[in-house]
Amino acid sequence: MIKSIINRMSLLALLMAMGACSSKSSKTESKEMETEENLYVSQPFTSKSEFTGGIEGPAVDKEGNLYVVNFGKEGTIGKVTPDGKASLFVTLPEGSTGNGIRFNSKGEMLIADYTGHNVLKVDMQSLEISVYAHHDDLNQPNDIAIMDNDIVFASDPNWKESTGQIWRVGLDGQFVLLEADMGTTNGIEVSPDNRTLYVNESVQRTVWAYDLSETGEISNKRLIHTFEDFGMDGMRVDIDGDLYVTRHGKGTVVKLSPEGEFLKEIKMSGDKPSNIAFGGEDGKTAYVTLQDNGNIDSFLVEKPGRAFKK
Repeated sequence: MIKSIINRMSLLALLMAMGACSSKSSKTESKEMETEENLYVSQPFTSKSEFTGGIEGPAVDKEGNLYVVNFGKEGTIGKVTPDGKASLFVTLPEGSTGNGIRFNSKGEMLIADYTGHNVLKVDMQSLEISVYAHHDDLNQPNDIAIMDNDIVFASDPNWKESTGQIWRVGLDGQFVLLEADMGTTNGIEVSPDNRTLYVNESVQRTVWAYDLSETGEISNKRLIHTFEDFGMDGMRVDIDGDLYVTRHGKGTVVKLSPEGEFLKEIKMSGDKPSNIAFGGEDGKTAYVTLQDNGNIDSFLVEKPGRAFKK
């Protein structure tokens, strides 16, 4: 009799456990489906017109704060907390205006200063701003990319002539011209394995890839994608090497494979996305600056940005 009761109790416990597992599994599947539905759906992250029409950057620090140029007026850097609250972070020296932003391995902020022909450096503790690199022959350092070893690359467009150049800034803080006589070089990015440099030409609507050495030398230039319409601006890669390209004028971000294959297009709330960065707790939130709205959009992605690789 006792044995029979124990068997019935064991059976009941087993059924309850199976039910709990089934319920847990259903909840997990439901959560996964909900997450998948939210992927690549863009929505405003900050209020309109907090930044000027020159809104650019952006870059995320280790605490998840987002930094974007031209908060309220030109020549400033704004700080946006993970909950979307924007405030003034620093004001750049007179004559300087920021564009692309990156963080190096020391956590220092590097800023492409296109009016001053500099790359500026900001000490994140003291907020001291210094000139990291300068060269009089630049048209304007527009966007910058950085290798894991802190070698920096800068795009250098001449918008009036529809031409451009690529420069490298070594660890000695010196600009070195890598290629001249290009189209309007704009977005620039380094692959997760530091073996490929990507550069786009906005007016020509082309995306190029170069082999990249450990010392920052480029070779084997190849065209990987050409768009039929609209321009381009900033670019970023995820940990798989997929490239996210802002389509200025079209109001979208396009996702390309490392080889340039078209994968996906994401619609923004404005028509003039200027640049993109990855952030959030897991690096799976894409932040896009919008020049016509003076704000930032965000959307979720499947893979973290390159800066979040382990």
